Amino acid sequence: MSTPVPPEKLSRRQQFVQTYRMAKKSDPRIGWIILGVFVVGAALGFVLFSLLPGSGTLGWVFSVVGALLLGLLAAVIIFGRRAQKAAYVQMDGQLGAAAAALQMLRKGWRTYPVVAFTKQQDVVHRVVGPPGIVLVGEGNPHRVKSLMVSERRKHERVAAETPITEVVVGDGEGRVPLPKLVKHITKLKRQLKPAEMTDVLNRLKALDANRSNVPMPKGPVPTSMKGLRGNMRGRCGLPLRRSSRLLRRSSPPLRWSSRASASEPVSRPSA
Repeated sequence: MSTPVPPEKLSRRQQFVQTYRMAKKSDPRIGWIILGVFVVGAALGFVLFSLLPGSGTLGWVFSVVGALLLGLLAAVIIFGRRAQKAAYVQMDGQLGAAAAALQMLRKGWRTYPVVAFTKQQDVVHRVVGPPGIVLVGEGNPHRVKSLMVSERRKHERVAAETPITEVVVGDGEGRVPLPKLVKHITKLKRQLKPAEMTDVLNRLKALDANRSNVPMPKGPVPTSMKGLRGNMRGRCGLPLRRSSRLLRRSSPPLRWSSRASASEPVSRPSA
């Protein structure tokens, strides 16, 4: 079974094909829609460029080139929007969908996925940007709200003067649907300058440093101490074994005297 190639190692053509196949799973008509948009855009471009001054062969060349460019531009724009909509449809309802959607934020935003979670897999993500600190929760509405209240208190201790906004992802009253999450966050009121944002990021590093080092497991979070100890062994067991081997190698061997008792080692004279 072949391993999937990371997206950053694919060429533009391969990325386009992969995105088209992904979008076609939830939008089977996307191919015909893009073709129709290209034809309409090309026809409109031909008409517009034919109205420009010029005649003869040069005028026809400009009209054809302008038609192709305008049709291709319209097709690419529509394809991007349909593919994004299809991606939201496929992610909706899955764990971590909000974190994947937050990755679409542009430059000037910092996203920290899964800063807090529960054993029922309710998670809270953090976004830092011009509006301040935005806590994004996904999961059961009642459980995730209590989790967000706890996270809000922790953030207020290190960044008391920074505005904190809470957003719950989902369908229903008081929640933001996944396809509108990025647009909702970018429309929040801008209250931080770039220099202030840098100061907030430095303060949040201190908060994250005090969190537990136990990584979030794949799947359900362990509900017993036995599971947590297993995680700790998987994270720290190997370095401890390596350090013990290094200590045994670096410590000089002790020589025993025949006259001394078995419990009294004779020290080696210093050089």
